[in-house]
Amino acid sequence: MSRRLYPADPILVIDDEESILLSVDTILQLAGMNNLLTCSDSRQAMAIIKQRSPSVVLLDLNMPHVDGEAILDQITSQNQHIPIIIITGRIDAETAVECMKSGAFDYIVKPVDENRLIASVKKSLQYGALRQENLPLKDQLPASSLKHPEAFKSIITNSPKMLLLFTYVESTAQTSEPVLVRGETGTGKELIARAIHQLSGNSGQFVAINVAGLDDNVFSDTLFGHVKGAFTGADSDRRGLIERAAHGTLFLDEIGDLSPSSQIKLLRLLQEKEYMPLGQDSNRLSTARIIASTHVDLWNLQQKELFRQDLHYRLRTHRIILPPLRERKEDLGVLVDHFVECASLTLKKKTPRIPQELLPLLEAYTFPGNIRELQAMVFDAIAQNNNGILPLTVFRNHISRAAQLEGIKHHTGDRNAGIPITFADPLPTIKQATRLLVEEAMHRAGNNQSTAASLLGISQQALSKRLKNLE
Repeated sequence: MSRRLYPADPILVIDDEESILLSVDTILQLAGMNNLLTCSDSRQAMAIIKQRSPSVVLLDLNMPHVDGEAILDQITSQNQHIPIIIITGRIDAETAVECMKSGAFDYIVKPVDENRLIASVKKSLQYGALRQENLPLKDQLPASSLKHPEAFKSIITNSPKMLLLFTYVESTAQTSEPVLVRGETGTGKELIARAIHQLSGNSGQFVAINVAGLDDNVFSDTLFGHVKGAFTGADSDRRGLIERAAHGTLFLDEIGDLSPSSQIKLLRLLQEKEYMPLGQDSNRLSTARIIASTHVDLWNLQQKELFRQDLHYRLRTHRIILPPLRERKEDLGVLVDHFVECASLTLKKKTPRIPQELLPLLEAYTFPGNIRELQAMVFDAIAQNNNGILPLTVFRNHISRAAQLEGIKHHTGDRNAGIPITFADPLPTIKQATRLLVEEAMHRAGNNQSTAASLLGISQQALSKRLKNLE
């Protein structure tokens, strides 16, 4: 009688060190995983994968002939459903984390720890099985039209990126698995969460909470509730948000700021679908779907041990990354029109004419606050409108203040907010640098001097003088 193979598809180990191959093979065989392939020549790796798609790939980074990063790129571009575990020396741990951002599932530092290896491979197998279940959902992505466009009516866009994202939202909305929405501040993460809830067909309500800054006690009481007498001042039972979101959706905003102890409680909720109100000894069943959002990179927090790896994997069963406004500038026109109408109605003013210089000015701006920032700019301009024309000075002043603020951050040493300039060697002269800066501003502004002056933080007269001097 033939021996049953587990997993059904082989685990592929790619490493040029025979001792590592033997060690990994032995550890996994003893753990009950007997379907393994090993490869000591990196040049043969892709041929093996094409011949038989593996369930998991364990990949060394530093190998002769073809290095691990090149193989990672090839695998992720051709077989995105295969989980990849990076095997690396201690000196390359930072590189391994970068590989995870490029599509790797996990990394293990040499010498290989037995328990760490087994746990990582088991998680990879579970993740791979889930991805396989979701492949039919992704087949729906090329659809040219949305089945339920009404769910996205609150999101104003003509961007192909956003429309493709909507099709993915439609395909995953009716599953019960968690969703992680990542995007910069002001990109519309809660709007996407509400669209998912509407498409889910769940009968319960949508309940949202920002968990940033909540200590563990407040988090537990807010989410799970308490019974009478649980603590001093608990004079009656209190329903938690989990109960309020029963058969609906619980949206946890800014999940990256959750405290470590609260992360453990949330992980149990996701794993067991159970929770315990404060002061109660028995568990209650949760029927709420969890959607979480963050503006930070959870991979970086995980590397710094500020966010639990297992919770991260649980949250990101379905992952949605919202593009910032600077990557969907084709939406500027429709967004401005929409906000002008909304602001005029709210402020009870006649809808003003939009000057043709406005869009080139906005297209040259990076919008660190994204759509929320644009909305605030338009509302401020409508409030100051007195002659029937949307005042450009409001937008120019806002952009100039933003440029000055970025300059202050850069000057005070805030490298995360600094101006991204790479200086040549040797350094350009002041005259050369000025010419390049002015030419770039004029290019971005479509040769509009007023717009270019706003980008440079100077008056139009000063820019005009500089242009004459450069000529």
